Amino acid sequence: MFKDKKVVFSGVQPSGVLTLGNYLGAIKNFSAFSDEYKCYYCVVDEHAITVRQNPAELRRRTYETLALYIACGLDPQKNTLFVQSHVSAHAELGWILDCYTMFGELSRMTQFKDKSQKNADNINAGLFTYPTLMVADILLYQTELVPIGSDQKQHLELTRDVATRFNAIYGDTFVIPDPYIPQTTARIMSLAEPSKKMSKSDENENAVIRILDPKDVIIRKFKRAVTDSGCEVRRADDKEGVSNLMTIYSAFTGKTDEEIEREFAGKGYGDFKLAVGEACADALAPVQAEFARLAADKAYLEDVMLAGAEDAARSAARTMSKVRRKIGFTEIRRK
Repeated sequence: MFKDKKVVFSGVQPSGVLTLGNYLGAIKNFSAFSDEYKCYYCVVDEHAITVRQNPAELRRRTYETLALYIACGLDPQKNTLFVQSHVSAHAELGWILDCYTMFGELSRMTQFKDKSQKNADNINAGLFTYPTLMVADILLYQTELVPIGSDQKQHLELTRDVATRFNAIYGDTFVIPDPYIPQTTARIMSLAEPSKKMSKSDENENAVIRILDPKDVIIRKFKRAVTDSGCEVRRADDKEGVSNLMTIYSAFTGKTDEEIEREFAGKGYGDFKLAVGEACADALAPVQAEFARLAADKAYLEDVMLAGAEDAARSAARTMSKVRRKIGFTEIRRK
């Protein structure tokens, strides 16, 4: 549909400094798509406001998230990097697709239940309908492939359902996207509660490694990571904390579980935690240095934003023209 390369789309909220989980589980791997696919990587600031944000912090973090995209290896010359609110078609298609998404579908979304519990004083309509905006984000660019974690399958299933429903009513309009869940992608868990995913919104700072944490902070957090009462470094179902640390160490060193077990045989958790912290900090140092350089050049980031928004808007306009025509909206032809 009106393109040569297949399309990849993904987005990250600027609601906090990105974590080690965002880096290893997603962004670090995004650049692998750049040559083969047409890639749209979005800073989804419209999603962020379902929870109250400090306006100045939201603006700052929007710039920071874009800078981190680039610092983590996403070349603006090879990828379309843009901010969601700079392309108005996201909100327009989000509303249209609200009218083709069933109430029951949205009420079953697990993240709505989780966020409602955490924000009981602000259970707004956007918190309920934001999955449809996510659907619009994806369908707007006729996306074939969406890199997701296993915990995001529900959102992509909704996207496929809404696209299929719309196509059944109006004929071929949207590409039905497929998930991309690489088996080798590291799923990084909380350092404080290794049974749950590491989250940038976690109120416990010791649970989260942030991409921009200084080396001493990274090492301190790893030293405090929850393990178990034993001392053996090995992967096991009853050793969630140690298994998580092994996943992180493997991601940075390329070592297998067997190699890690041999390396730390006869050593305590203290030695292991220190090694994980140093490997992580050393790997993130170049990213942090490049981020600092980019963050100091606001004009360059705004140039990237503008170029990305213009490129994204051109693609979005083609989809929206088709959608408006299909559902019966009138369009004014300029004379």
